[in-house]
Amino acid sequence: MLQEYKTSCLFTVFLETDSAARLVSFLPFLKFLLKSAGHERSLTQLKFNAEGDLLISCSKDHVINVWYSHNGERLGTYDGNNGTVWTVDIDSESRFLVSGSADNTLRLWNVATGKCLYTWEFPTAVKRVAFNEDDTKVVCITEQRMGYQCAIRVFDINREGDGTNQSEEPLYFFNPIGSKATVCAFTLMKDIIITGHESGKVALFNVKTGEEIENNERAHSDHVTDLQLSKDRTYCVTSSKDKLARIHDIKTLMVIKTYTTETPLNSAALAPTRPYVLLGGGQEAMNVTTTSIRQGKFETRFWHKVYEEEVGRVKGHFGPINTIAVHPAGTCYASGGEDGFVRVHHFDDSYFKAQPYGAVDIED
Repeated sequence: MLQEYKTSCLFTVFLETDSAARLVSFLPFLKFLLKSAGHERSLTQLKFNAEGDLLISCSKDHVINVWYSHNGERLGTYDGNNGTVWTVDIDSESRFLVSGSADNTLRLWNVATGKCLYTWEFPTAVKRVAFNEDDTKVVCITEQRMGYQCAIRVFDINREGDGTNQSEEPLYFFNPIGSKATVCAFTLMKDIIITGHESGKVALFNVKTGEEIENNERAHSDHVTDLQLSKDRTYCVTSSKDKLARIHDIKTLMVIKTYTTETPLNSAALAPTRPYVLLGGGQEAMNVTTTSIRQGKFETRFWHKVYEEEVGRVKGHFGPINTIAVHPAGTCYASGGEDGFVRVHHFDDSYFKAQPYGAVDIED
């Protein structure tokens, strides 16, 4: 049974009755700082930069926004896309931004000026982009549609000069076998990426050869919706339409932890410095009008990473949560919803001192 605890914030926390004492010293110390209507349509992805002072948001309204994460001030927009912007990533120096869009383009942007430096064009939409660890390469997934297969391309990023002198041709290109890829990221292993697929499979590919070197066909039983790496890139968390989120070892793809919910999940993120996994999702958007906020499960849900127990929820969105990102220092988190809002919640000192499981609590 879940009990409801009102906090001094603009949201409600839910928790299991036997966990009440643990949570009282945890979630009520969230400070809600930003509810931004900088987008007119559903959010698709959020990204913090390496320092955490900037938050990048993209949505189905063709716009990419950049915000100050500490106060919610919008710094500007990156204009130029002619379709839904599905995905973004920002390099470790906050110099370059890449975006993938339904207008079938991958774009490279100057973060500071908002200028589009280079555009790559493809036959189908770009659904996922990611920089490698040293920001010298970008991987992108293009959609399987109109007779075209799902494709994975890796581009060299020329960091000399102003960034406009890029190669039009990909460094590597291949079509992943079997089910189409939906999410991807570079691992620490040379030329190896990790991918999540429509079938629920999680796999490792050598981008040089296109060879699938490892896979877990039963990682999930449905569409993998998100994949986020740990800070050291040794493990990752995935979310899926099968209502599960899972932590996987990067090298072996072994499932380490499983978090079971009652609704499809759209995003999962790892909290640095604290042993929590943040999950977001909710009932499918097409059914939202027939569902109450409580029944739809539109909260951000906090699970203990090690003990696989839910420790709390944060309300706020009026529809499914599509994307979650956590500040690199773990001081706040951001969520983007089907309702078109970006919400940023900051943690007070008590969050970092809390031990929901007493002296045996795990430090990340």
